[in-house]
Amino acid sequence: MKTALYIHLPFCKQKCNYCDFASFAGRESFIEAYLNALEKEATFPPAITPQTLYVGGGTPSLLSARQLRLLCGIIRRWFGAISSMEESSLEANPESLTAEKIHLLREAGFNRLSLGLQSFNDKELKTLGRVHDVKTFLKAFEQAREGGFFNINVDLMAGLPGQTLEQFVDGLTKLMALRPEHISVYGLQIEEGTPFYERGIVCDQLLMRRMLKETHWRLEKAGYHHYEISNFALPGYEAKHNTHYWNNGDYIGLGSAAASYLNGCRRQNTPDVQEYIRRIENGESPVVFSETLTGKARKGETLMLGLRKLDGVELSPEQEAFFGKEIQKHLASGLLVRDGKKIKLSFEGLFLANEVFCSFVAPFD
Repeated sequence: MKTALYIHLPFCKQKCNYCDFASFAGRESFIEAYLNALEKEATFPPAITPQTLYVGGGTPSLLSARQLRLLCGIIRRWFGAISSMEESSLEANPESLTAEKIHLLREAGFNRLSLGLQSFNDKELKTLGRVHDVKTFLKAFEQAREGGFFNINVDLMAGLPGQTLEQFVDGLTKLMALRPEHISVYGLQIEEGTPFYERGIVCDQLLMRRMLKETHWRLEKAGYHHYEISNFALPGYEAKHNTHYWNNGDYIGLGSAAASYLNGCRRQNTPDVQEYIRRIENGESPVVFSETLTGKARKGETLMLGLRKLDGVELSPEQEAFFGKEIQKHLASGLLVRDGKKIKLSFEGLFLANEVFCSFVAPFD
């Protein structure tokens, strides 16, 4: 049975104005102790041999070259050669990705990079609170290519404060010209507790929808496969690790805030970096939440995750029995469509996916 490994590195140079992830700026002094804790957590059962690896954050590329070597050593010792995995990705920000780190990662066996661009406009990058500018991104992208990475994802955001449709399309066009193998395009979400939320910034949902529609048509025309709500890939470059999530596969998460899912049991580590380190050093479990999904809840989660894929899902008899009424409602509203034995989100449903998903997640009506 396939399993995946996720490693969370919560360290950032600067916290972005939209970010509500479990990441922290100004905590670099904890990195060494954190890596020691990661190695100890890696010894906790169950032991797995992952087929895919994703190192996310935070900003993993913030680690020094020496610290990245330590991380790669931990992975090799406890999970096998990185080069033997089907896909091994690391998230990087342009300002902290150097030629030395790129060489180190390729030498260690990583075969995929995910670069956080977010915008092709320096003014918009400053509004977002990003550290890099466009020139820095272009240099990082070129160095990644020169360093042997031929599977690169680039993140782009739509619906930024003050952003026009023309500005967004201009940025998308410039990104397409670079021909990354994978592009992820996310509509800006204003989350409670972020600087954008505190400032009372509100997204123009209709404008954002126009941007996302333009993204679909332009990337499809350019040969990218729109295979998940926010993700586009050239043929053969669909993200294996994330697809494993959407297929409701098992995975192990290491690090603060990391989640694991095995045999229907979901658990999550404490998001507090110092508490995570303390617990591990004292031989305590870092887990602060766990639940086991069974019956309707487990079938609903599988359905909800599967519907993220544009190819949709083939319903099991149990899913039909549990959710027939809800499925018929969304078919009638046009948010879902039938395609042979499968159901999938309609084009309109892509923009109202959460309205569909909530029907398949507990508590149920």
